Amino acid sequence: MPAVANVLVVGGGAAGAAAAVLLAERGVTVEIAEAKPGIGALGSGITLQGNALRVLRQLGVWEQVSAKGYAFDDLGIRAPDPAGTIVAEFPDARTGGPELPATLGMYRPDLAAILLGRAAEVGVTVRFGAAFAGLTQDDSGVDVRFADGSSGRYDLVIGADGIRSAVRRAVGVELETRATGMGIWRVFAPRPASVTRTDLIYGGPSYIAGYCPTGEDTLYAYIVEKAQDRSGLSPEEQLATMVELSRAYHGPWDDIRPGLTDPSRVNYTRFEEHLLDAPWNRGRVVLIGDAAHTCPPTLAQGAAMALEDAAVLAELLLSAEQLEQSVFDVFTVRRYERAKTVVESSVQLGQWLIDGVRGDVPGLMGRVSTLVSQPA
Repeated sequence: MPAVANVLVVGGGAAGAAAAVLLAERGVTVEIAEAKPGIGALGSGITLQGNALRVLRQLGVWEQVSAKGYAFDDLGIRAPDPAGTIVAEFPDARTGGPELPATLGMYRPDLAAILLGRAAEVGVTVRFGAAFAGLTQDDSGVDVRFADGSSGRYDLVIGADGIRSAVRRAVGVELETRATGMGIWRVFAPRPASVTRTDLIYGGPSYIAGYCPTGEDTLYAYIVEKAQDRSGLSPEEQLATMVELSRAYHGPWDDIRPGLTDPSRVNYTRFEEHLLDAPWNRGRVVLIGDAAHTCPPTLAQGAAMALEDAAVLAELLLSAEQLEQSVFDVFTVRRYERAKTVVESSVQLGQWLIDGVRGDVPGLMGRVSTLVSQPA
């Protein structure tokens, strides 16, 4: 018998849905409490490296993900010149193994729908609009309150509720989330035929300009700039700002720009980072994904780290006979240094750009690829 029979997962993102699926497949009663009223209809894209795809295959959704997304195996670097000149092309590491592509881009809401659909298929109860309100725990379980006045008792609570985790605050964990000094414009748009992989342009008036195909007809494009307050801009002004910033970049950017017409498809966020010291649990409450660690998307490893957390935690819970602190200690040992390396490396890449320093980008990326190619 697994160490737990009845589990609450707070948060229905990638980490939460993955943990729920893996536990429910083995007979654990699992409930997902998601504060949002449903799967968002809008959103930008997501880049999934091979080690993320490896977990998605374990979840039984690889065929659906593959059909919805756009896979590719190499990466390009272009110059910020009038031609968008290609200065380097190299094969991307197949960190999920030789049978999976190196990278896959897809529409983020499509991934959410696939994961939550799989959760429902294996018997997970998914409660939308169920905002977490608080908890108390004892040696045998956790009593949880929800904002709608309902409550429940669980053997274990998994806090997978993101960077501003309410579960983390409820168990008294103080964690400083630090802004790194960069902000990113993202837009979901039509894919021109010239975009068949991710190309990155470093330099020009912004730090990075890049794009990732997300399907036969779609992509998401992004521009990274010095962080600033963009909150006063209307959606139309946001779109106009991103279009104007993009005019400094060429090559496929000249094909992308005419498709940047929908203000509702643009968003702006700041890069942030944090890493929770060991252990990642307080009693029968454990934190995974962005609730425990978050980093800038400079290495495109955020979703992969979250999915790996879920897979490792589920493995340990299903193989243990009792829920003891040793389970959580092993979990943190297996996850902490790996997550720490990814967080620090992601931040370092950005800091080199901020400082105008020519760092060893290929070496850093190679070391991270080697690390995440190993089993989590």
